Amino acid sequence: MPFVAQLEPETLVEQFMRHPPEHFAADTVAGDVPAFIAPFDLLTTAEPALQRRVRGLPGYRFWSRWLRPRTRFVGTTVTEYAWLPGAADPQTLAATLRQAHGRECPFLIVKDIPQASPLLDADENAWCDAFAEACAQQGFVLLEGQALAWVPIDFADADEYLARLSKGARKDIRRKLRAREQLQVEAVATGDARFRDPQVLAEFMQLYEAVFAQSETHFDRLTAPFFHALFQDRTSGGIVFVYRRDGRMIGWNLCYRHRHALVDKYVGFAYPQARECNLYAVSWMHNLEYARQHGLKRYIAGWTDPQVKAHLGAHMTFTRHAVRPRNPLLRTLLQRISGHFESDRRWHEEQAAHAPDRA
Repeated sequence: MPFVAQLEPETLVEQFMRHPPEHFAADTVAGDVPAFIAPFDLLTTAEPALQRRVRGLPGYRFWSRWLRPRTRFVGTTVTEYAWLPGAADPQTLAATLRQAHGRECPFLIVKDIPQASPLLDADENAWCDAFAEACAQQGFVLLEGQALAWVPIDFADADEYLARLSKGARKDIRRKLRAREQLQVEAVATGDARFRDPQVLAEFMQLYEAVFAQSETHFDRLTAPFFHALFQDRTSGGIVFVYRRDGRMIGWNLCYRHRHALVDKYVGFAYPQARECNLYAVSWMHNLEYARQHGLKRYIAGWTDPQVKAHLGAHMTFTRHAVRPRNPLLRTLLQRISGHFESDRRWHEEQAAHAPDRA
């Protein structure tokens, strides 16, 4: 089935369906639309002030479990956007989802619906707008999603790219890039023979687990079989950038070449070595240079750490989530507090209003 807003190769969704994250049940809805059921912390995308207010209420530790209901999601956690069937009528699809799944769980969420995305064409954006409006007509509440970072590859070299950033950002990035002298970088295609070695796979998973452990948001914990399948898929266009210091791996970054883009999906870091070598900034600039050298048009860098990525020069585009609580009273409440789920959007607008001098 051809999907609207597909930025990644099929292998990611195929392996998500075969090897879903811990405590997830993956399936399809409305035909072949990827979906899953999982417990969901309702405060995940709330603004920090609202999170603190709720967690400070009397008896929170006793009743907080009610804020993590079993939820039906349309979409996946391994794609930037929900993959939705472009051949379907948006109004019919929204009605089908409500009728078939509106009472299945306490919440029904269509996650990551694109919103005026520069990564899609006009027809795809028009379809997504019509679908979001159809969801609203079916009783879904539209909430702002997270900021998706991306960079157009329209510069001749790193110097031209850095010249577009603020003076402070240029100075900071150049300082961090000095660490490249300590590093050896290897590009390894997925499907390489080394990914059949259990010891190698265990080392890669250890670095993924290190990143997961220090993350502030723990929604989806991806499994070893999921990563093994990705690393062993020679047909997907995947590239693993491996970073070593003194011959020892201190980081890796799994990306995909798809639709004229380099799509950054997963990383693993060894701490504190990755921080000592400024691996976040180093890998960012390495990916931009790889995309430029291979004639790609854009670098798509994911949802996490938008403030850091903006500092490194990323553009931002946003999504919406269509959320339908089963309880009509909760639907009314959610409509009233929906503005408290726009932290990335508000941050981005404030940043744009106070953009620093680039001299």
